[in-house]
Amino acid sequence: MYPAVYSFFFIVSFPANCLSLYVAWRLVMKGNSMAVYLISLSISDLLYSISLPVWIEFALHRDVSEGLCDAVNLVMYNSFYAGSGLLCCISVDRYLAVVYPLYFRKVRQVSTAVIVSNAVWILEIIVHILLLHHMGALQSLRLLCNQRIPMEQKDVNVALTRIILGFLVPVFIMTFCFQQIMHSLKQSPSILTEERRKVGRLLLLLLLIYLVSFLPYQTVMLLRAILEPGNCKWAKMLEDPYLVTVAITTLNSTLDPIIYCLISESAKREIRNAVRRGIEVFTRRNCFKMSTEIQIVS
Repeated sequence: MYPAVYSFFFIVSFPANCLSLYVAWRLVMKGNSMAVYLISLSISDLLYSISLPVWIEFALHRDVSEGLCDAVNLVMYNSFYAGSGLLCCISVDRYLAVVYPLYFRKVRQVSTAVIVSNAVWILEIIVHILLLHHMGALQSLRLLCNQRIPMEQKDVNVALTRIILGFLVPVFIMTFCFQQIMHSLKQSPSILTEERRKVGRLLLLLLLIYLVSFLPYQTVMLLRAILEPGNCKWAKMLEDPYLVTVAITTLNSTLDPIIYCLISESAKREIRNAVRRGIEVFTRRNCFKMSTEIQIVS
């Protein structure tokens, strides 16, 4: 399963996130604060996408150095939870823009978004280092690619912390923002209501994709934390569900940029402009080449 699934996701995810990164950069240049979070999210997803070929090699039982495997493992978990924090930032940014459009202008500036985005990365890295230290992975990096089976109490503590801070808290924040935006739309007769509905659809799709991608994985991790310690029977029974749900998490990094680029009018406008510029450059080059060939022949 892994080679086929990861190959497909890499083929889709890498160019999609490159496009999303380009679109977000263009929007940042125009003062769009949410695009700052999208840049960080695209970078996070790109890092994860780049790691997929290594996981494919690992799944095919080919030789992968421990150092490379450890590095890829770190990238995977950092992408998981940094991405969760950045999706929360996007949700809060849209919540403030729709529910309180006349307030929090300074909070929604590009400079503030850069600070918050960097803070999310720094906080996530610090928390992740502390968790790795707690489970002893910093002292023996081999634990990253060769996990203890069945789980020990240290692993259980790390798993529960990740479930609460890295999954339940982001789900609560995104759900709250979506609910408040929908409530605001019901009371708003403004001509901007349709644009706000698009914001609501964007947050709903991001939330649904997040749940579909991570809920199975987090559920299996919760079951492992409860049933697996000291019990090899449960460890064996939960091994295959764990491997399958890890692969499902790749959906998030693949679909997020596609959803954003399809729903956001500003993003679609930038994509159309990029396509038009590309066609113009291609046409000019072909015309110049044909003109040169005609001159040579004549």
